[in-house]
This record gives sequence, C-alpha cells and structure tokens, in this order.
Amino acid sequence: MTPGQPGYRPGMPLTRSLTDATVVITGASSGIGTATAYALARRGTAVVLAARSETALREVARNCRDLGGRALVVPTDVTDPAAMERLAARAVEEFGRIDGWVNNAAVSVVGLFDEIPVQEFRRVLEVNLLGAVYGTRAALPHLTAAGGGVLVNNASVLAEVAMPYQSAYNATKHGIRGLADTVRQELRVTGRDNISICTVLPATIDTPFYRHAANHSGRELVPPPPVYPPEVVAQTIVRMLRRPRREAYAGGAARLIGLQWRLAPALVERTLGWYAHRTQFGPAPRLDTAGNVFDPDAAAQRDGGWHGRRRQLVRMTAAFGLAAAGTAVGTVAAMARRTRTDR
Repeated sequence: MTPGQPGYRPGMPLTRSLTDATVVITGASSGIGTATAYALARRGTAVVLAARSETALREVARNCRDLGGRALVVPTDVTDPAAMERLAARAVEEFGRIDGWVNNAAVSVVGLFDEIPVQEFRRVLEVNLLGAVYGTRAALPHLTAAGGGVLVNNASVLAEVAMPYQSAYNATKHGIRGLADTVRQELRVTGRDNISICTVLPATIDTPFYRHAANHSGRELVPPPPVYPPEVVAQTIVRMLRRPRREAYAGGAARLIGLQWRLAPALVERTLGWYAHRTQFGPAPRLDTAGNVFDPDAAAQRDGGWHGRRRQLVRMTAAFGLAAAGTAVGTVAAMARRTRTDR
C-alpha cells in the first residue's frame, strides 16, 4: 500500500470485541443500514438504530434480537444536530458507551442539474453531508470517553468518481470523503489517534434507494450494473470496525472504476458518463416526484429487487477492463510523444 490508496494506514480498532460493543447506525431502516445492523447483531453487538421511520426501525430491531443482538430504536432526523446529540445520549444511557458509529443515512434527487428543484438539492446536502457532520460531532466525545473507537462514513464510489444526473448526490459524497480526511488528520495531530475515521466506497448496491429517490428525469430510475447485494457493504463495514482502514471499496467494480479514474480521469469521466447515461434509466416513464427526500417511506427492506442486474457483472467488468487497458496504452503513448517533443 502507498499513501493515497484506499486501505492505507490502518487505525486503532474497537477497544472491545464486537460481542461487547455498542454501534450506532444512521439510515438503519432499509438497505445498507439494515444489512449492517443484521451483520452486527449476528455477532452479538448492541446496535442503536436511527432513521426517520420508527415503524421500520422497530421491525429491524426485532430481527436483530432474533439474530442474537441487542437493539435500541431511536427515531432521528439526521439534519437536526440536537436530535443527533440526543441519539448519542440515548445510546450511552441504554448501553453505557459508544464504541462505533456508522454515518449511513442518505437520500438522492435525480435529474439534470439545472432542472432539479433547489429545495430538493438543498435537502440532499442536509441529509447526506450535514447528517455526517452532525453524526461525527455527536460521536467523537463518546468515542473518546470509551477510550477510543471507530467511525465509518458510507460515502459511495461516487465520492471519487462522478455520474451524470446525480449532481447533488455526487457533491455530498465528495464532501463526506473530504470531511473524513480532515477529521482524521486533526485527530492524529492532536493526539487522539485512538479514534479511527474510515470511509467505505461502495459500487452500485441492490437497495430500495433507486425507487425512493426524488426523480425529475421523466424516466424510471434503475441501478447501473453490476449491482451488488447490500451484505457486501455490511461485511466491509464490519471489517472496518474490527480492523480499521482509511478507506475500502465494497464491490470489485468500485475498485476498478476508482483505479481507472486516477489513471486517466478525463477519458474515464467521458466513458462513465456515456455508460451511466445509458444504464441508469429504464423504459418506463415517470412523473416528477420528491421521493423520500422529505417524507420517509422505508419498510425495513434490505434489497430493492434488482437481482437480475447483478448478472451483468462480467460484461460490465470486461468492458471497463478493456477501457483500462486502452487508457494505459494511451497514457504511455502520450508520455512518449511528450518526451520526443521535449527533445
């Protein structure tokens, strides 16, 4: 590993085993949050479940207890900093401490940048980015009080690359990555390196996210393949809690795309834009909708029913593999031409 690569510089792990640990999860009422809660519950972890939908959270909590974990439901709007402080306080009141914290809550609005309603764009920023800010601020004092701990931000591979029609989401995920990097630096230089700040970068994940997103494209939103099950991200988060890493991809396509983007960003930006333009919309028309940006509609579902699109993994990976090879050849050729010119 070299500096700058995901996974470089491991941090301090939890100060106790997952069986004895308490972990707070935002966005726990569906998708990756629910899958993460179940993965931790199987290990006996006390999970504190936060989201806007109390009914969905209670169902997730029941399932966590059936799996062998302990669970506390705390309905929370992550855009309210006082509510996030109350979330942390309830976790400590119930279980005595906080050992891990997962900033996972997210919403999205899809459409051309200049056609997205401003109030929806703002709300995405508030939920995704400010939600992570408020979560981190609420978590740090309690992680310190516990003698150290791990905070994981679920950022998406779109923290490193970009896709058309996802301007608000892209902006927030880039911001989350920058926030994590800065807080990690500050903890280190102030001698608080017993707290690890980690970022997970998932590829496309099979969750209800695509049906819940606000949509102003006029078309049905579908996940661009390859699509991975949410358990892939959940297991990555669990590994980060046990063995913290600066960053980790979840899903092989995320790693491949990230590598290509670093190698030749202009070329891959065009390629990925072309690919996403053709694969993230289905044939069915859709009326404009604000989705779950303002109103919760979670139902404790881990997946979104996109299993069929997982089978396109090989085709897409091969295509991007060829693009990577072409990128490498083109880069070497350009460097050779530049060298000859300089002579």
